[in-house]
Amino acid sequence: MLHRTKRGWMWNQFFLLEEYTGTDTQYVGKLHTDQDKGDGNLKYILTGDGAGSIFVIDENTGDIHAAKKLDREEKSLYILRAKAIDRKTGRQVEPESEFIIKIHDINDNEPKFTRDLYTASVPEMSGVGIIKTALPDMSRENREQYQVVIQAKDMGGQMGGLSGTTTVNITLTDVNNNPPRFPQSTYQFNSPESVPLGTHLGRIKANDPDVGENAEMEYRIAEGEGADMFDVLTDKDTQEGIITVKQNLDFENKMLYTLRVDASNTHPDPRFLHLGPFKDTAVVKISVEDIDEPPVFSKISYLIEVDEDVKEGSIIGQVTAYDPDAMNNLIKYSVDRHTDTDWVFSVHADNGSIFTLKPLDRESSPWHNITVIATELNNSKQSSHIPVFIRILDINDHAPEFAMYYETFVCENAKPGQLIQTVSVMDKDDPPRGHKFFFEPVPEFPLNPNFTIVDNKDNTAGIMTRKDGYSRHKMSTYLLPVLIFDNDYPIQSSTGTLTIRVCACDNQGNMQSCNAQALVLSAGLSTGALVAILLCVLILLVLVVLFAALKRQRKKEPLIISKDDVRDNIVTYNDEGGGEEDTQAFDIGTLRNPEAREESKLRRDVMPETIFQIRRTVPLWENIDVQDFIHRRLKENDSDPNAPPYDSLATYAYEGNDSIADSLSSLESLTADCNQDYDYLSDWGPRFKKLADMYGGDESDRD
Repeated sequence: MLHRTKRGWMWNQFFLLEEYTGTDTQYVGKLHTDQDKGDGNLKYILTGDGAGSIFVIDENTGDIHAAKKLDREEKSLYILRAKAIDRKTGRQVEPESEFIIKIHDINDNEPKFTRDLYTASVPEMSGVGIIKTALPDMSRENREQYQVVIQAKDMGGQMGGLSGTTTVNITLTDVNNNPPRFPQSTYQFNSPESVPLGTHLGRIKANDPDVGENAEMEYRIAEGEGADMFDVLTDKDTQEGIITVKQNLDFENKMLYTLRVDASNTHPDPRFLHLGPFKDTAVVKISVEDIDEPPVFSKISYLIEVDEDVKEGSIIGQVTAYDPDAMNNLIKYSVDRHTDTDWVFSVHADNGSIFTLKPLDRESSPWHNITVIATELNNSKQSSHIPVFIRILDINDHAPEFAMYYETFVCENAKPGQLIQTVSVMDKDDPPRGHKFFFEPVPEFPLNPNFTIVDNKDNTAGIMTRKDGYSRHKMSTYLLPVLIFDNDYPIQSSTGTLTIRVCACDNQGNMQSCNAQALVLSAGLSTGALVAILLCVLILLVLVVLFAALKRQRKKEPLIISKDDVRDNIVTYNDEGGGEEDTQAFDIGTLRNPEAREESKLRRDVMPETIFQIRRTVPLWENIDVQDFIHRRLKENDSDPNAPPYDSLATYAYEGNDSIADSLSSLESLTADCNQDYDYLSDWGPRFKKLADMYGGDESDRD
């Protein structure tokens, strides 16, 4: 049995140096198989990483060359595959095999830092570190920035090694190792004495070479002179101290203040406290300047009380003011007339005494609020105002009087001891102990036979009847004087008179009537009945007057003597007229419409000097019955409040309703729709012949 001997590849180990700088291509190695007889029948093929571009193979001999310079730092090995085929048959004589080409490293890269520039910070005054200071107690205030160049070598620094460098910027950070220091020991400020509280007088500043919060400081005034008059504020933005006014300054009291102001760090570092106290002190001198100030009153307001009966020109009080300046100028006083337009008060210009110019009356003005002005004599622009409240005290100078007007009446059937009225009084005065009034009859009539005055002891009085029955026909009105006085000093009294009417009352004492006319009407006929009787009498009088006028007309000579003609005048006309419906000849509306009368004409029964309001009647329709018309007029007169209490004559020009008779005119006869036979006109004789010819013809003739 025959076995095929396996043949294998034959090649050297493949290694390649990086960064080859020769002129020819770098030889890598050779591929070879035992099937190769050297006759050129086999073909070598290379595939894989960089085959054909980086690595090329001679397909006849199997030699491999590197066509480019390689860099191990970019790629350290390449994986390739190789095969050998028969050129004639194309058959693969050896199976495809994989091999690796490794790149040998050479020292072609110097050491490199990850950054070109490094930044570091070290607190000043620091000890040893990875990067340490070369000098002890390095101060940021002297130098803050440093630059260091650092070099790195490979191969342990041996000959032939490569190296790289970088730069490190080192900054010394600040620590609070410097206390604040004032640039000068004394500061000087001036202030007018009249500056408002809180005014800024000036600024001071201590220097601190530290930065940030290490340079923050706080100012305060040390205990001692001026600590209660001034204050110092710290400006956090500028680290300055602001001197302000805490209390009002007075040049006359103190002209110069010397303050001690401290400036200290707010964030001291305990590591450097041994360097000394982290604060400094400066002296601040403040000079107070004198300002011409207005006068000052001894009080903020004055209250003066005075009796209302004080005499004119009496001194009621005094105001005082002084000049606060060192000059101590003289003061003059005056009253602001805008607060005393009636000139009731005045003030003495030299001593401020307030006195009256007019009588006072508490009841009209219980308070007077005036303003007094104090002005320097040498400078009229310097003045001050002060309110003066003057209270007018009450004096009993008004007599009591009835609180209202009383309408008092007494019934005719009144019995003795009946209360007919309770009266009360008022008094404009206001006594401190309250009002107390007394009621009595007047001394001239101590005993009144008709009425009695009873004091109720509660500032009211009752009026009582004293006899049995009163008659309004004998005495319709009584006058009762009442004496009223108070209990204050001096006692004031007055006399009030009550008017008492006598009236008719029912059994319950309710008033019905208080005059004689009403009594007559109540006992006789009603007002409507009286008006109707008067109207009838007036109608009879009118008839008598008409009858007399007719008799005088009969005695006159007629124009045409005829026993059949009874008319005063004869008017001849050929027009038949329209009867009662014809309104062209005259205005019949005046007779028909009662509203067409003159409404503004005054009644004859009213006196010329007395003017009553014209009453407008209720509008009436045209076709009203005469009886209804008269009844309506009677009702209007009965209900008219302006009607006089005596008889009067009322005349009504009213024609009456339209006539019920139809028109006698033939103009409105209907001839178009009906045929009427007028042949009978021919039988009436020759006098009606013309009418018979006009109406009695044939129908064709009429057409």
